[in-house]
Amino acid sequence: MSSTTDKIKGLANEAVGNVKQGVGNVTGNDKLVAEGKAQELKGEAQKIVGDAKDGAQNLADKVKSKF
Repeated sequence: MSSTTDKIKGLANEAVGNVKQGVGNVTGNDKLVAEGKAQELKGEAQKIVGDAKDGAQNLADKVKSKF
């Protein structure tokens, strides 16, 4: 996956996770709240992966430009 794809999927998972948490809180469904939190954390991790890929690519580009 590209860094952009990771970031987009991460944002989507965070958004869906937040919605699940909200619905779970309103309905008193603790399982849905937990699922939402897990999905939100998955999204945060995906965004971090995307950022790391960007950083690695930027470093590689800098190294290539030195030669």
